[in-house]
Amino acid sequence: MRSGGSAARALILLATGALCSFEGAAAGVAAQAPGASATLIEQGRYLATAGDCISCHTRPNGAPFSGGRALDTPFGVIYSANITPDADTGIGTWTEQQFARAMREGIAADGTHLYPAFPYTAYTKVSDHDVRAIYAYVRSLPPVNYSPPRDAMPFPFSVRTLLAAWNTLFFEQGRYVPDATRSDEWNRGAYLTQGLGHCGACHTPRNALGGERTALALTGGDYLDEVADEVVDGKIVPMDERTVRPWAAANLTSAPGGLGAWSLDAISGYLKTGHSARAAAFGPMSEVVGNSTSRMTDADLHAIAVYLKSLPPQTPAVPGTPGPGKLRAGEIAFTARCADCHLPTGLGIPRVAEADASKTAPPLAGSAAAQAPNPATLINVILYGAHERASSQGAWPEMSGFELSVGLDDEQIAALATYVRSSWGNRAPAVDAGAVGKQH
Repeated sequence: MRSGGSAARALILLATGALCSFEGAAAGVAAQAPGASATLIEQGRYLATAGDCISCHTRPNGAPFSGGRALDTPFGVIYSANITPDADTGIGTWTEQQFARAMREGIAADGTHLYPAFPYTAYTKVSDHDVRAIYAYVRSLPPVNYSPPRDAMPFPFSVRTLLAAWNTLFFEQGRYVPDATRSDEWNRGAYLTQGLGHCGACHTPRNALGGERTALALTGGDYLDEVADEVVDGKIVPMDERTVRPWAAANLTSAPGGLGAWSLDAISGYLKTGHSARAAAFGPMSEVVGNSTSRMTDADLHAIAVYLKSLPPQTPAVPGTPGPGKLRAGEIAFTARCADCHLPTGLGIPRVAEADASKTAPPLAGSAAAQAPNPATLINVILYGAHERASSQGAWPEMSGFELSVGLDDEQIAALATYVRSSWGNRAPAVDAGAVGKQH
């Protein structure tokens, strides 16, 4: 599970040689992997879908998987690679061994180090068979002749040889080893979450050098991604310019501020549809659902849920109690602007037959998104609104943003966010006006 389809701080420096593909490309005739059967290619298609590769490797209005999507990071701007089997601009000349080395070690065919945001740190866990299948599928795609722009990485981040030292510090190579004390389903979920799903890329906090803080695995992270549109008066309005802002990924452990209150069916259903009785996928996570998890089998999604529910509760920090003045200001804003749908109890109004669909809303009490260590996603929702990327039965209605229509200043929005993060049993750090200002 991610809050973004492989993007920025979670994707600290996206590789210019990333290596996945996706169902959406036509099954064209390219230079197929020698001896690849239709069955192997189909297996690779599914495995590549689990890796959600189209989300990074297709630029707006570009050919699928031909790269060129701009990704902003704390270290500069990088552009995703062309991963079609074009011989000149893609990976058409790569052998299976070179492909496997890139997947497992982060080394391109020419010996260049790949930036660790291409998640070889997770893909190193993928089995030999699955790497072979993904390679077969990649080679079955139609080649596209396209060269992405050069990365805009300032010194010293532009020096790729320094990644050898980064790997020494933060990269542990090796395949996934099943836990004999756990069920086959648990192991399948762990394999998908830790490997192809690379959920930790977004949902694990990172240190100043971009290494995952493994002691806090899946307790929530932060990253950069676009705010592509906003909801104004119930209508989805595209942004008129590229707007990149911080986002926050939720705690996926069974902590009260994470998935503690979620059932197995709620987790798997959320991954399949983008919503559950407790939440909806919005922002970057909606792209993950649309391009990846919604296309996975029910059995695999249930296995992921089983694995996540087994994670012991862990909270990155124990916050202090916000001051009464700030909580009172937040309560006033919540009562005036939010309580009609989310209720004064924070329990929301469920989607039931007799409910006014325009007034239904998910609960904020126990919300993993609202209690993420970083409040960025909550602030984005308050400012820009929320909507599911692909509405389906059971979807929550669009929520209009407050930035243009409500007139709350940064201090009031910070107080509102603090109130939501500190009420009804929620416990997360307070929000200051400076954090809100970063999201405009």
